[in-house]
Amino acid sequence: MQALLDQFLDYIALERGLSENTRLAYEADISSFLDFLQGRKVSSLNAVKREHILQFLMSMKDRGLSTSSISRRLVAIKVFFRYMQQEGLLRADVTDTMESPKLWKVLPSTLTYKEVERLLKAPNLKKAVGVRDKALLETLYGTGLRISELAHLSLDDLHFDAGYIRCMGKGNKERVVPLGNSARDALQRYLDEVRPALAKGNPVREVFLTVRGKGFSRKGLWKLIKKYARDGGITKNVTPHTLRHSFASHLLANGAPLRIIQEMLGHADITTTQIYTHVDPARLKSVHAQFHPRA
Repeated sequence: MQALLDQFLDYIALERGLSENTRLAYEADISSFLDFLQGRKVSSLNAVKREHILQFLMSMKDRGLSTSSISRRLVAIKVFFRYMQQEGLLRADVTDTMESPKLWKVLPSTLTYKEVERLLKAPNLKKAVGVRDKALLETLYGTGLRISELAHLSLDDLHFDAGYIRCMGKGNKERVVPLGNSARDALQRYLDEVRPALAKGNPVREVFLTVRGKGFSRKGLWKLIKKYARDGGITKNVTPHTLRHSFASHLLANGAPLRIIQEMLGHADITTTQIYTHVDPARLKSVHAQFHPRA
């Protein structure tokens, strides 16, 4: 279960972009719960019952913890279990019906169009790695892929003639995502001019390769995006999830139906898409003016 916790902590830090303090709080709360389970010989999350969680919370009360501290631990457990179920690592989420304060949802900041342009122009195209990184950033913003999906993107997933890519998302669900001209052109240049030298003749299938000829880790991609955000003079906290959120938000702002955005993001439930996307006041006014009979 420790390995599952490490995976969850990587997710909230690298993909959701939560702060180090928040990550440490989640780690402390969930670790104490896992220690409690271990003391009761529960060795699998699938063996956890609602009663185990209630017993854990009662033990916290017996130790004198405040109601707010106990509630925080329940929230951490609920977020952890929900993530595990979404990843297909948990058959049923026993916390789903347990009452708790409203789950804390953190939306990454959205880049403006100008900020996106600055980010995409940051790589130095006179250098081989700059050509690679330009293609990487264009693909990430142009498709809304998760950082893990980008890291595992294979040459076999690229279908330039048909104008789309295939990717394997959560729960091993395959989906098709359109590939725009900017991303396609940047990718084609990288594949023609740079990738062969990076591959060094080895039969690696990952699209994006490091200077060592290996596929990127999620942490490596995260650091790269941070670097170019700084180079582009962007002061916001930019993470891979920021680009995914910007992809969805910009589609919505330009009139794309939420259901279509849901398909491109690979969400099983439309409510998840609504978490990633927000509607700005200007679009609300536009929709009201267009559809309300007395606007």
